[in-house]
Amino acid sequence: MKKFLLALFLALASSLAMSADPWPAKAVHLIVPFPPGSSPDLIARILTDKLAQALGQPVVVENKPGAGGNIGTGLVAKAEPDGYTIGLSIPGPLAVNTVLYKKMEYDPFTELAPITLAAVSPNVLIVNPSLGVNTVKEFVEYARARPGKLNYGSVGNGSASHLTMELLKMQAGVDIVHVPYPGSPQVNTAILANQIQAGFVVPGTAMPMVQSGRVKALAVTSSTKSPVLPDLPTIAEAFPGFESGAWLGMVAPAKTPKAVIDRLNQELVAIIHSAEVRERMLRIYFQAIGTAPEGLASLMRAERDRWAKVIKQTGATAD
Repeated sequence: MKKFLLALFLALASSLAMSADPWPAKAVHLIVPFPPGSSPDLIARILTDKLAQALGQPVVVENKPGAGGNIGTGLVAKAEPDGYTIGLSIPGPLAVNTVLYKKMEYDPFTELAPITLAAVSPNVLIVNPSLGVNTVKEFVEYARARPGKLNYGSVGNGSASHLTMELLKMQAGVDIVHVPYPGSPQVNTAILANQIQAGFVVPGTAMPMVQSGRVKALAVTSSTKSPVLPDLPTIAEAFPGFESGAWLGMVAPAKTPKAVIDRLNQELVAIIHSAEVRERMLRIYFQAIGTAPEGLASLMRAERDRWAKVIKQTGATAD
């Protein structure tokens, strides 16, 4: 009887093991909370090309823009935590919006599991050439002489492009009106059409227009000269202590199995650190990073705390 029960147990265990699908057994969906052509979308497509090969399954990019990235990032937070839905997002929906919005549909600190910090880039201040300014100081003087008359664009409330201009407004003492857009391509188009006059945008989508002379780049937001745009001055040269930047984090629903998070981190870090991907990111003005999950978690907390001070001092809102 004991031998029979043992054999039965072993047969059942074997059957269960065979019936359990190893992860991933089907396509993985990567939600990008910004439109096609935006910098998060470009980075996502660089990574998914290689991630699909590493996982042996398709990785499908789904663009879900809206609400400054909250809609798409919220979809990741509420998704089934089975490893088949992950996301790539920016500081606003991953951290800053928790202090910018009175109410959010998800909590990034409890409902998202960090995977890795993928890449960072300075923002670049671009303006319509019709302003006739060539430096940050000239731009500030122009704005001071026209309080409330200039408009600037951002990729949404709580985004780095929004809060960076609010920081400049605070330090420079200028009044420029905020106009949010779904993504950086729309900001660039609006500046080209002179519907808005300025904006802090990631250089990947702006520099082709700068190089053609259709818009003018004044400075980068990194505290020191950026390796991705070494010829541009920093805003800190005009306003000491000024610093901001864009970053992209990979996340999954909070209860995604640790083994899946670890596998995704392992594969993504290897991909991000590869010479080919580093070069492809550099071409669109991003520095490849690739950290352990805690590296992204620590940055999310630090960014929330740092920008909370700016939000309080400037009165920036999600309205």
